[in-house]
Amino acid sequence: MNRIKLNLPKDHHFDAICVGASTPNKIIFKTNSVLHIKAKGRGSHCRTNLDKYGFPRGYLSRRKSFFGFQTGDIVKAVVPKGKYKGIHFGAVACRKTGYFDVKNKEGIRIVQGINHKYCNILSRADGYEYATEHLEVDGIPPTTEVIGILP
Repeated sequence: MNRIKLNLPKDHHFDAICVGASTPNKIIFKTNSVLHIKAKGRGSHCRTNLDKYGFPRGYLSRRKSFFGFQTGDIVKAVVPKGKYKGIHFGAVACRKTGYFDVKNKEGIRIVQGINHKYCNILSRADGYEYATEHLEVDGIPPTTEVIGILP
């Protein structure tokens, strides 16, 4: 009922504000963005991929790190020439050959098979996925401040 009295939309972070008897009559928001954190893990110990019948389909490498990169690292890829010419930000998928894929926040592959020399690490993979959500709620002034390294 507190959320309805305060005229806030149904969302997890607003529910957390409104729980309990100590909910104030007026809520003052200091920002209009919410950081969502999702546990993704650090990889699998399984070294053999199986098909739907249980037969081995492929074998994974013993190493998790290639050329100083690990799958899930956030990178800035500056590609000087070719099909993917430009600057790209996202999570890297590593290959033993040194040619990597870069995926954006939605998980869509934006660059495929670029050399590791074009990539710079912005953030190491820590087993979590981070995303920011900008809120449109009455009483929250828009901010121009950029926080963190998320593109």
